[in-house]
This record gives sequence, structure tokens and C-alpha cells, in this order.
Amino acid sequence: MNTATAQKAHASDLAGQIVYALRSMGVAPIPRNYQLFYEAYIGSNAQLSRDLVALGSRATQEELDHLADEYLGRPQAAVIERAHTRLAIELEGILRLIQQEQNSLESYNRLLGETASRINTKTNFSAELLSNAIELLSSATGDTMAHGEKTVENVTQRSQEMDDVRKELDEYKRIANTDSLTRLSNRRAFDEKLASLFDDPMALGVTALVLLDIDHFKRINDTYGHPVGDKILATVASVIRSNVRKDVFVARTGGEEFAMVIQGNTPEEVLGVCERVRHALESRPFRNSRTGVDYGPVTISLGFSMAAQAEDPGQLYEQSDVALYLAKGNGRNRTQMFEEGMRKDYVGKGWLIYRK
Repeated sequence: MNTATAQKAHASDLAGQIVYALRSMGVAPIPRNYQLFYEAYIGSNAQLSRDLVALGSRATQEELDHLADEYLGRPQAAVIERAHTRLAIELEGILRLIQQEQNSLESYNRLLGETASRINTKTNFSAELLSNAIELLSSATGDTMAHGEKTVENVTQRSQEMDDVRKELDEYKRIANTDSLTRLSNRRAFDEKLASLFDDPMALGVTALVLLDIDHFKRINDTYGHPVGDKILATVASVIRSNVRKDVFVARTGGEEFAMVIQGNTPEEVLGVCERVRHALESRPFRNSRTGVDYGPVTISLGFSMAAQAEDPGQLYEQSDVALYLAKGNGRNRTQMFEEGMRKDYVGKGWLIYRK
């Protein structure tokens, strides 16, 4: 099975469930609705999921768009369209300035040619002619240089405007790829990162995908409520982030699910990183300072696979999920590395590259 076929197979399950949910609620299967249900389904924002369910089976498009504006920010298409318009205007302005500069230089060149021709005509040569020619050339040269400086200034200004648009798009992408609760990368950013790992085959031997899952998180939510659950999620994210290098990619990929992409490390070193995170969280107190209620202990299970063990992103995800599945099945609060032959009795979630 080639990479494209494998990715399509992994995507079908989640995509099918989302489409089924759209139909069940009588929602039009258009891209912006799919994006909204995708974010709700993977659990990147628990409140979004609850608000979407609360709409019931008679949600209007206006209500859905309102949720999208609230939880997903400004519609992506509108932002990109506005940026495209601004870039087109600035580019058109630069081209116009360049054309004007070219016309100015052509006029200056013609003047130089005509003046040289007159000076070289012996019958017309005189001191007065030479004086007039020098004055004319001096004035024309000054005007041309001033025009050129003004053009450079205008081009620089328009280039700055274009750079501002680029920065705005970068910031929009950063916000769009950030989980609002934990401030980690979200599932969308994770999918992009995972898809890019196999672009450099030489690095696969020192690249690992780690999947992390908070143990018994549903029990925490059911016992203490979602607000407490959200605080615990944010704290877990902080503990993970503070116990790995800055260059380690960390994302929240679902409700209580996280992922790390560790690059430049051997399997033994990856195991060490996972254990450091696990121990840090295991020893972290989870207590309400006001009421004294102890929510802990809070632990995580981790499973990882080296990218060199897989043929494509979909298989890498599945293998890491197999390892996580076994870590939880063998008692939780442990790290498990994937090894061949571990797929027995595994029922996984599959991996979906984010699509609009």
C-alpha cells in the first residue's frame, strides 16, 4: 500500500464519523461546517463540543457560523482573501513605480543622446551651446536622481506593507494552530508536523512520535466537573512543556490526548525524555488551594515509535498508538516503545490529515 492510499485509509474513519454527525444534525456538509465539527470531534475545545451538542438537531447556519466566529476566530477564507487583496494592491503599486522609473530613465537617455548629437555637430558648436547643454544635463540628472530616490523610497514603503501582510498571516496561522486552553499546538498543527516528518528520510532514525494520554481523565471530569478538568489539562500541558527541550514539538491532539515529536535523539534518549515527563507529572500535586480538595494523583501513559520503524505518517501514528494502547492496558502510568508484533488485539483511532 503506497503512502497516499495509507493516509486515505486512516482518514476515512474519522472523516466518515464527522460526515455522519453532520447528517444526523441536519447540517449542510460544507467546508466551514466540517471544520467546526472536526474541532469539536477531536476535543480540542471542550466548551465548543458542549455548545455544538446543545444546538441539537435543528441548528441553523447562522448559529453554526456564530460558533465558528467565537471558537475558531475570523473565517480563514476571509482573512486570506483580505491579505491577497492587500498584496495584489502593493504589488501593482510596485510594478507601476518600476514602470514610471523605466519611463523616466528612457526620457533621460533620449535627452543624453540628443544633447550629445548637438555637441558633436561642428556647425552648431559654440560656447553658449555647450553652456546650455551642461545646464540642461545637470538639471535633468538632478531630476532623474531625485525621481530614483523617490522611487526607492516608495518601493521600500510598499515592501514594508507586504512584509506587514506576511507577518499578519504568520500570526493568524500561529493563532489558528494553537490550542486555546493549553497554549500548545493543536491537532491541525500536529497533522501538518506529522505529515512533514518523512520529507527528510535521513533523519527518521532519530525522530520519534510520542503519544500521551491522561489516565482516568473521564473520572476526573465526572467527579469534579469540566472546569476542574480544564485546569488539570492546562497544568498537564505546562508540565510536559517545561520538561522537554524548546525544539520538541508538543501538541494537544484531543480531549486528554497529547503528542510530542522528538527529533535528534536515539530510542533510549526518547525513553528518557518520556520518563522525565511522566515522573514530573506523577509527583506534581493537584490540589485546590482554596478548598483543600485533592484532585490527584494525575498520571499519564505514553507510547512511542521511531519514524524509521514506519513507512509513512499514518503507520507511524498507528504504531505509537499501539504502544500507548499497551501502556494503558498494562497498568497505565508507564512508557511503552513500539516493537514489531504488538498489533494483536489493537483497535486504534487512525490518523487524519486536517482538511478544510
